[in-house]
Parts: sequence; structure tokens; C-alpha cells
Amino acid sequence: MNGILIIAHSPLASALCQCVLHVFPDGAAGVAAFDVQPNVPPEETLAGAAQALALLNTPQTLVLTDLFGATPCNVAQKLVDGLNSKLIAGVNLPMLLRTVTYRRESLDALVARALAGGTQGIMQVATTAPQNQVKRKNDQSNNDHQQ
Repeated sequence: MNGILIIAHSPLASALCQCVLHVFPDGAAGVAAFDVQPNVPPEETLAGAAQALALLNTPQTLVLTDLFGATPCNVAQKLVDGLNSKLIAGVNLPMLLRTVTYRRESLDALVARALAGGTQGIMQVATTAPQNQVKRKNDQSNNDHQQ
């Protein structure tokens, strides 16, 4: 089973992990979070992330970060270099839920699932509620309870 490590700006990593455990209460094994604190040197952040990865104790790990080019992603790049791990930047909750659901698949298949979950989970949602819609003249369904 693949491990999943979330490395993100504090408190996002922990918050995402808590959301996953809310949906999958039995999914704690193999999922970890590391919150990158402000004003902490990158070397110290890397050491903390390495400890979080070691605690997962999995042969393969998918590392998810919040923002490409930011400190969490830069640290994660150094962390996974030379390991049997993959890194994805741009983590969101749909992506994370998909990875937990399919974490028994191969690491390459898990990356594809994560990317699909992340992109398919983003959509524009209609904001018009019935009370905000324009009434049409002679519309029998909008009779406003007239007698």
C-alpha cells in the first residue's frame, strides 16, 4: 500500500488530513501531514518532513503539496529525490480523497487517479436559487400561494 504525505503551508496539511479522516476514519494508517511553518529555515523544514515520511514506513509514497514553487513544494522535491516516491503540487480535497480511495494501486496509477480527482473536483456551480430566479409572466408553478 502506498503512503500519502501532505506537505503544505500551516495549517493546510493538517486540516486536509483531518478532512480525510472525517470521511475515511479507518484511513489513518498510511496518511500523514507535515505543516510548513513560517520563518523556519528550509533545512529544518526538510528534516521535519523527512521524519514525517519515515513515520509512514511505506515502500512507496505519494507526496502532495499545495503550491508549486513555494517552500513546501521545494522541500518535497528534495525529499523525494532518489526515493521511490512521486510528487504532485496543487493538492485539494477531491484529489486527496481519490488518493486514499485508490492507494493500493501502483504508484503511477495513483498519480493518474490523483490528477483526475483534483481536476474533476473543480467545477463552476450554479449560484441561482429559486428565490433569486426571475419570475416569468403566466408561470403556473410560481403562483405565490394566491387564491
